[in-house]
Formats: sequence, structure tokens, C-alpha cells
Amino acid sequence: MTKIIFVCFGNICRSPMAEFVMKNLVARAGREKDFVIESAGTHPSVGTPVSSGTVDQLRKNQVPFEYRTSKQFLETDYARFDYLIGLDRANVRDMTDICRGDPDGKIFLLMDFAGFHRDVADPWYTDDYETTYSDVLIGCEALLEKISAAFR
Repeated sequence: MTKIIFVCFGNICRSPMAEFVMKNLVARAGREKDFVIESAGTHPSVGTPVSSGTVDQLRKNQVPFEYRTSKQFLETDYARFDYLIGLDRANVRDMTDICRGDPDGKIFLLMDFAGFHRDVADPWYTDDYETTYSDVLIGCEALLEKISAAFR
């Protein structure tokens, strides 16, 4: 079983979007039983619901989702997950700090899987959830391809 956690700053926009997009990709591949997929934030306002912009993009793109609220990324998540995926470079730094390093090489930047060493666009400041969705989809498709290739 492959365990993935997507992490952004507040766990209300990008990381829950990535969680539900990845769950949808995995379901479409018929591999739900092979994955555990979650999301968290390095500085969340715990209990805050997913942003309406994220919900709107998920609906627009017919990505199933469930009601959830933000949760804190924890040091113990390092042992629980195989892939700890930051949505931007600041998230990767924060995750590495929280986990006191990355001795097993499990912390990644999502867009690196797609060959782009850059951050996923943050809609918090721009309200451009469409660009964020596009980045998340590209990154999640590439991540799933990498994981799937390892099992071939």
C-alpha cells in the first residue's frame, strides 16, 4: 500500500485539492485499495473547511470530494506516509523542519514529478483556482505515473 500526504500552508486550498484529485485518479485507475491519500497544513487554522474556490474547481472538473476541515501536519506523519508532498518550496522547508530532516528521502515538491521545479500556484492571493487545478492535475498525474512505473 502506498501512503501519500499532500501538504500546503493552511490545508484549505491546494493540498485538499491535490488529495481529492489524486483520489479520483487512483479510483479511475481502479487502484483505490492500493493507496491511502490525505492532506494537511503546516500552519492550518484547524477545523476550517475547504475553500469555496477549491470546491468550485472540484465540482467543475467532476472530481468527487467529501466535506473535510483543515488539519495539522505532524512530525509523526513522516513515519506514517511513503510520500510527503509539498505544494510549494516553503511547505517542503516547513515539513523538513517539522520532521527534523528527511533521512529517508520521502519529502518532495509536487511539480518536480512533472519535471517543473516550481510551486503549485497559490490561489489564496490570486483567487485563480483554475491555474491551481491545472498545476495539481499535472503534478498528480505525474506522481501516479511514477508510482505505477515502480510496480511494473
